[in-house]
Amino acid sequence: MAPAKSATAKKSATVAKKSPGKKSPAAQPSLPPAKQLDLFLDQFTPEVAAEARVALRRMRARLPGAQELVYDNYNALAVGFAPTERTSEAIFSIALFPRWVSLFFLLNGTRLRDPEALLAGSGKQVRHIKLANGAMIDHPGVQELIAQALELADKPIDPTQPRRLIIKSISPSQRSRRPAGKSG
Repeated sequence: MAPAKSATAKKSATVAKKSPGKKSPAAQPSLPPAKQLDLFLDQFTPEVAAEARVALRRMRARLPGAQELVYDNYNALAVGFAPTERTSEAIFSIALFPRWVSLFFLLNGTRLRDPEALLAGSGKQVRHIKLANGAMIDHPGVQELIAQALELADKPIDPTQPRRLIIKSISPSQRSRRPAGKSG
């Protein structure tokens, strides 16, 4: 669910195997998924967590029936939005990093018409927008990109199906969820 790894990120992941990062305190499978997600979000600074919560609320409103696939990865926390539980069918994800939140267009990102030049990325499939704030999801240009991505998806999200929050994976070790010097 997280963005594709660059050569630098691949090296970092290799290094991480030698010296694991911080253990996830939220790895409590006995808790309901919504509570687990809240604990994952609380590991970030209050500002990043608040922006992510706004972005998630707005994506949920925009995508009724989407299955939410949560990946608490080494580099980022990612919440994918898909028509089914299959990761390969995820159309979008909200990814949290220590200093920002991004909206990823996972399928056909390179095929989206982007007259406002909102999209970033240079891979063969995925594009993203570094959100200035969670409310940016409602920006007309972002809404148009979301509409295009939904139109291009092989499998549509069925708005009549119930929303499900599924914890797909929790990395046993992770990079710090807060910028250096920001504990709490």
